[in-house]
Amino acid sequence: MGNALVDGTDFKLGLFAPNCSGGLAVTTIAERWSASWADNLRMAEVADRVGIDFILPIARWIGYGGVTNFHGSVLEPVPWATGLLANTSRVVVFATVHTAFNHPVVSAKQLATLDHVGGGRAGVNIVAGWNQPEYASMGLDLPADHDDRYAMAQEWWEHVRELWTRKGRFDLAGRYFTLRDVEAEPKPVQGVLPVLNALPVQGVLPVLNAGSSEQGRDFAARNANYVFTIIGDAREGAALVERLTSKARLDYGREVGVMSPAHVVCRPTRAEALDYLHYYAEEHADWDAVDNLMRLQGLHAQSFTKEMLGAFRPRFAAGHGTCPLIGTPDEVADEIGRYHRAGLAGMTLSFVDYVGELEQFGAEVIPRLAAKGIRGSR
Repeated sequence: MGNALVDGTDFKLGLFAPNCSGGLAVTTIAERWSASWADNLRMAEVADRVGIDFILPIARWIGYGGVTNFHGSVLEPVPWATGLLANTSRVVVFATVHTAFNHPVVSAKQLATLDHVGGGRAGVNIVAGWNQPEYASMGLDLPADHDDRYAMAQEWWEHVRELWTRKGRFDLAGRYFTLRDVEAEPKPVQGVLPVLNALPVQGVLPVLNAGSSEQGRDFAARNANYVFTIIGDAREGAALVERLTSKARLDYGREVGVMSPAHVVCRPTRAEALDYLHYYAEEHADWDAVDNLMRLQGLHAQSFTKEMLGAFRPRFAAGHGTCPLIGTPDEVADEIGRYHRAGLAGMTLSFVDYVGELEQFGAEVIPRLAAKGIRGSR
């Protein structure tokens, strides 16, 4: 079975956060995304049909408050991904795993099982942790040192990789996880996960790491096939692609792709797109939730600089601080083209309505991307 992330070298398109109530739109409108299982199944069917390459979830255990308690209802990524893979035929589905909350032996087994359900279409997004209230709710301390979080994530990933590549029973010693007489079967469907490799090739389970801090980007350059990171615009993206790909080559002898998230408002006219953006992200923004989200990002994460946090408040309401793709189908396709020319390997997309708006995106924007040579035929 083919893997949409490794079939060809064209610009990859994914969906981000459809397992979370609200998606990435911090809005109070009645028609905001529910993230129900029924809606996720409908979304996955459309994604499979229109040629979306992958679907990426967020792992979350506490909402952000406000009128809507944004992200208060979140389908847990491993069973969510299992269900979607069982009901699709082409799209890759990632499971997002927080290393502090998941034991490597359990995760190795879960993720290998997930890969079997999808016939080799599974991926893993490794998160080192940042959200202090979630740690507190589980009786854990969030390490104050960002380096410690990624040291734990590195050991977690090395143990998982060993479990996927070694036969029989064995011991694994470490600072965070000490394993004795462990074994792990089955292995992932399409072979071992690469340590030093180019962008995903046929026969591997793709790895993605969402990190925008220096430590996160280093972790991704060392371990992941794709670096998934927040950028401000295409110009910033071009500089970051050069920096990250050079770092991966020089420090680790690897080739990586760089991806960034975006939120989409695509309408027949630009005026209609701007009107809808104003409607859901300004008139009806859940500002308390926006401010809680931004406060947590500023205090407990390093994904955004202080300047970005101050300037991006409307962008947080519209799409969690991600890149805006706003306008007509031609304008949205042109904007994606700018990110493609900047050297990004792909982008994730979010919508207020991941079903209806994705249908329109598939009908209107994807053919324009193919005509520009950004995407191959699906």
